[in-house]
Amino acid sequence: MSKRLRSSEMCADCSGPDPSWASVNRGTFICDECCSVHRSLGRHISQVRHLKHTPWPPTLLQMVETLYNNGANSIWEHSLLDPASIMSGRRKANPQDKVHPNKAEFIRAKYQMLAFVHRLPCRDDDSVTAKDLSKQLHSSVRTGNLETCLRLLSLGAQANFFHPEKGNTPLHVASKAGQILQAELLAVYGADPGTQDSSGKTPVDYARQGGHHELAERLVEIQYELTDRLAFYLCGRKPDHKNGQHFIIPQMADSSLDLSELAKAAKKKLQSLSNHLFEELAMDVYDEVDRRETDAVWLATQNHSTLVTETTVVPFLPVNPEYSSTRNQGRQKLARFNAHEFATLVIDILSDAKRRQQGSSLSSSKDNVELILKTINNQHSTESQDNDQPDYDSVASDEDTDLEATASKANRQKSLDSDLSDGPVTVQEFMEVKNALVASEAKIQQLMKVNNNLSDELRIMQKKLLGKDAN
Repeated sequence: MSKRLRSSEMCADCSGPDPSWASVNRGTFICDECCSVHRSLGRHISQVRHLKHTPWPPTLLQMVETLYNNGANSIWEHSLLDPASIMSGRRKANPQDKVHPNKAEFIRAKYQMLAFVHRLPCRDDDSVTAKDLSKQLHSSVRTGNLETCLRLLSLGAQANFFHPEKGNTPLHVASKAGQILQAELLAVYGADPGTQDSSGKTPVDYARQGGHHELAERLVEIQYELTDRLAFYLCGRKPDHKNGQHFIIPQMADSSLDLSELAKAAKKKLQSLSNHLFEELAMDVYDEVDRRETDAVWLATQNHSTLVTETTVVPFLPVNPEYSSTRNQGRQKLARFNAHEFATLVIDILSDAKRRQQGSSLSSSKDNVELILKTINNQHSTESQDNDQPDYDSVASDEDTDLEATASKANRQKSLDSDLSDGPVTVQEFMEVKNALVASEAKIQQLMKVNNNLSDELRIMQKKLLGKDAN
């Protein structure tokens, strides 16, 4: 940690003493018991890190400390601070409450339902409200007032908002102003360091131009955070981005198993995935790495004189309601991979990420990084093989070029059904579908024309045959 926690610091959720965990995206410190609930919510709700036993980028920890010390918790408990809330019977949890159901119900209401966050007056058009909030965020990030920006983000401001008049994003503004803590906060909420402004410059470019070298280096790290985290999980070190090394591809100690036909088939299927589906898979594996690492820290820091009950264990990735049921099932199946199988999958993803970047700049492409950070979902099927062997089919779609896999037709249909119900699609995806429909319609018209010609020929032949019979 950049500084020692003061003894006066308390858990943001139950006011217990000496919190040992942080919720990064909420800007709060929490105790062990409350952290067990946070972990069960999933990273889309709360991103937890241990304050002492988890590696921290110094400026990321400084960002969380600043938010905590400046009262970020009041954002999530706004209405509870009103004296009227006591009269209504609403109160926050206390250290003596049981984890389940007392603390769990309060924490879910606080962070998942946002039950105590200040609400804006109702507007007919929510998109206008979000746009106004995003413009306020755009202006606020040039200052050091982190809690104001967190409040705007909690109300719906978009970290990747592209200002139509200014021609840039909040991260461009923060980088130009050298506001490294604002950049950390924006990145936690999905801001993309690779986004270009109307002049074709990225936030990294502006940080370097302004002489903010620490910020520029950190933005590059954020840009490669996914693959860096996977590499660190396997070999305990990260690439040297300063010297142009952006990937570390570890090797298995025993690579003989990787030469099996199953492994070859899985790797081939991985390589045939579209960029969209590959990035979804990579993000799911990233979340599973986070779950496994946090589990290890959790078990190492618990008082083992007391029984660790099932209520404190997170056996697989929690459900993200923004994802389809098939993707959530696939994410949960990642927990079934043993250490060797999971390491092989991670290595294959790192290798393929490097291969794809060489062809299409995976880490710097705006569309691709946004797909990783936002994980907007054209979902993929998750049916496992009959022999229950974990492979990439468990976590990725068969929407690739392998037309021989006829057994996956039903899964494709399920995936398609979920795609149509899961909301926004990109322009590229829309055009691909449109072009496919046009091509199909043209083919149908051609077949109908051929059919009409055959019908005409058949009638002519029938007339000739009738004429011969008459003679």
